[in-house]
Amino acid sequence: MTDALKRLSEEGVAIWLDDLSRKRITSGNLAELIDQQHVVGVTTNPSIFQKAISQGDGYDTQLTDLAAREVTVEEAIRMITTADVRDAADVLRPVFDATGGKDGRVSIEVDPRLAHNTRATVAEAKQLAWLVDRPNTLIKIPATEAGIPAIAETIGLGISVNVTLIFSLERYRLVMDAFLEGLEKAKERGLDLSRIHSVASFFVSRVDTEIDKRIDALGTDEAKALRGKAAVANARLAYQAYEEVFSSDRWNALEKAGANKQRPLWASTGVKDKAYSDTMYVTDLVAPNTVNTMPEATLFAVEDHGEITGNTVAGTYEQARADLDAIERLGIKYDEVVQLLEKEGVEKFEDSWNDLLKSTEAELKRLAPSEG
Repeated sequence: MTDALKRLSEEGVAIWLDDLSRKRITSGNLAELIDQQHVVGVTTNPSIFQKAISQGDGYDTQLTDLAAREVTVEEAIRMITTADVRDAADVLRPVFDATGGKDGRVSIEVDPRLAHNTRATVAEAKQLAWLVDRPNTLIKIPATEAGIPAIAETIGLGISVNVTLIFSLERYRLVMDAFLEGLEKAKERGLDLSRIHSVASFFVSRVDTEIDKRIDALGTDEAKALRGKAAVANARLAYQAYEEVFSSDRWNALEKAGANKQRPLWASTGVKDKAYSDTMYVTDLVAPNTVNTMPEATLFAVEDHGEITGNTVAGTYEQARADLDAIERLGIKYDEVVQLLEKEGVEKFEDSWNDLLKSTEAELKRLAPSEG
């Protein structure tokens, strides 16, 4: 067994787990992953909670109490998910303290049905931060058009944010701009900037899934030579944009006031295509001051056979741009792909949320006290 995960951490990549369930917390598994696999954070999303709660491990007692109180299904879901996030945050608290608040973070997402409503997203972010009531929480806000001003406003209130569902380089620049705007608002309000943290979740594997599908439809040798190139190229160019923004005069003024950089977080790093190495979205995106949130299978694959050879992003920007340009020349439109992926990303989370509403409603009915 190599200690690839330790080497990855030493390269400046924070390893977060892209999963959470009550069983993972109560069994001691999360604590074990922190201790043995160098895990320093947790991300959740509506799909993760839908899977955890529908499998039912450890939720019956709380659901029975919620059914007795006749709460709405929305309130029940909020009580259940925030309880898991709060407990996970407590497990990760020593990491949070040891890293000065940089890691030891647990993310919880605003209701995905609010993705196109700025004001409701900010209100939900405030409510979630209050409800979880842990300093090491990150509130996840999607990088939709309505989400961008919500990010600036939420950061401006001193709430730490995980910006999610970023697919395009243009949108990522708007996300970083919103982060800086939020810090400037927080500074005007006299808030302590050193306590505000943020990550920008740039999605990786879904870009290859969609572009490879279009490459396969073309079927030419020229096209096939570009299979599996788009996602890593896109993420590497995102890191180039990050380096530019966080060396600007605007940023430097905020850093002097105590601000922390918004780290790029590589999300959707489980490899979907069996033709590729199952660690490629980790080993090909090693760079300082990044986060890689991994499904458990990817985490163990990296531990077992991941080859960490130092920084794999520096010096790649020219080739990355050439790869994306070559894909564009095939007639595969980058802007069209990233817009589709954002739309599908929001819809997938909405579908998971609706499934969660249905399954939780059924559980509340099953556990409701009989009359009398």
